[in-house]
Amino acid sequence: MKKSTKKRKKATRGMEEALGKQEILEQMYEIYAKGKAGFDVYMKGIGRMMAETIMYIEREEIAGPEYQPLSPDVYKWASQPGSVYIGDQKIRVQHPRLRGPEGEIELRSYRKLKEREQFSQELLNKVLRGISCRKYAETVVDAAGAFGVSAGSVSRHIVEATAKQLREFKERSLSEYKPFAIFLDTIHRGGEAFIIGLGIDTEGIKKVLGFWQGATENHEICEELFGDMERRGLKVSRHIICITDGGKGIIKALRKRFGKKLIHQRCTIHKDKNIQRHLAKKYRKKAHRLFRTALEQNSYEDARQMLLDMEKWLRSINESAADSLMEAIEEILTVHKLKVPGLLRKTLHSTNPIESMFSIVRDAEGNIKRYRNSRMMQRWLASVLVYSEKRFRRIKGYASIPEVIKNIETQQNKELIDRKAA
Repeated sequence: MKKSTKKRKKATRGMEEALGKQEILEQMYEIYAKGKAGFDVYMKGIGRMMAETIMYIEREEIAGPEYQPLSPDVYKWASQPGSVYIGDQKIRVQHPRLRGPEGEIELRSYRKLKEREQFSQELLNKVLRGISCRKYAETVVDAAGAFGVSAGSVSRHIVEATAKQLREFKERSLSEYKPFAIFLDTIHRGGEAFIIGLGIDTEGIKKVLGFWQGATENHEICEELFGDMERRGLKVSRHIICITDGGKGIIKALRKRFGKKLIHQRCTIHKDKNIQRHLAKKYRKKAHRLFRTALEQNSYEDARQMLLDMEKWLRSINESAADSLMEAIEEILTVHKLKVPGLLRKTLHSTNPIESMFSIVRDAEGNIKRYRNSRMMQRWLASVLVYSEKRFRRIKGYASIPEVIKNIETQQNKELIDRKAA
């Protein structure tokens, strides 16, 4: 592939990430239909986005973030329509506002942007080049610096805020939290493994319980995480459902801690993928259909029988795939055995809730080029986890949780009686 072709493709991907593919297609049509006029509209859109970003950065620098204001007398005061000059054209923007003890505080960047030629054509061209090269963070910082916004000051505020969040996150009490289920999974950052616990309480509310850093996902790190959560007051009982993706280190730690009392649900999505990886492509669709159909059954007996029938079919084409199914058949059906209603079962049968949280983490940390040390990794991770909690919703089917807890107690009492009788 020619070097010029690679550059064009890279520029296109950068634009798509900045604005979204559909909008790019619409803008390209405008350029095709209207020539230079269409391209001017596109450039004005980029300029407007950058101007608003600069003003919001300055407001953050003056007032501080929502969770750590720099002064009780200075606060953010919504926004209002305004206008600025991009090149030699006047365009409309949303102007963020600040209030202080003596009234409204004028943003220096807004005052400059209202002057002709401050946001020059040359600066706009630099912004476009930065976006096309996917240097989004650097482009924003450089553009903000051109209007007197201190990038170093903003960065220092971010470090101070995230450090405070890390301290509060790692020390917050869990004594009042009543866990019903705990999801455990690992996310990797800067070559390190972070095992994270996500809880669902008896009211169906999700909460990040903690994380622990290690070189790899192993049972010692998971045990450290449980020790940390208990130190902060979490009451870990035998009635809690633990959901994992099947990682051996986490499972070993759970079995060591709970023994035969462990209530463990293996992620059915991971197991489905594991089985399919053993199979030739021509068998994968059928394997997926059989597996999902079995798990859609409400009865434990029906679901188990269908999985056993699937095992017979797998034996005829691939012994390893059949072994993969059978090594976890009971743990796959834990929520069926506990008679968890269908709506609640959709939440508990896989690690999707914690995987969804990880996607927020990846999005928020996407612009970090290099982690300088462990402290930085933990600061950012704690901040993003706290942020993700604000987006959590009560799980569907939460009204069935008391019924499931009774089923767990009944089953455990029955198993205890059976052991004594034996």
